[in-house]
Amino acid sequence: MSEGNEIESTSVVINEVQLILAEKRTSLSVMRTGIAVFALPLSVLSVLVATSKYYDFIHVMHLIVPLLLICAALIFLGSYLLIRSITRLHRYDRLILDIKRKHSKIAEFLD
Repeated sequence: MSEGNEIESTSVVINEVQLILAEKRTSLSVMRTGIAVFALPLSVLSVLVATSKYYDFIHVMHLIVPLLLICAALIFLGSYLLIRSITRLHRYDRLILDIKRKHSKIAEFLD
């Protein structure tokens, strides 16, 4: 293999790794968003529990039921975002590991 092709091949591999790392950063930001979405209903529910002695549950049932449904939907959405980002992070880690195995010259730079 000529030196020009080897340099070109190495730059393509480096570009692939950069792309994978950019996708990994995106997954990390999705994870951060999922944690925030997941934490919102928990904080709302803790405020409801803390202030429960100031209202009668039966009289505010028409407000609490939709609020609990919205909280359940947000918990589901946050869980989905977290699980999705974790699985993608593992997938990107496997792709980088495969690249490290195939191209031992640049493996030392990927640790």
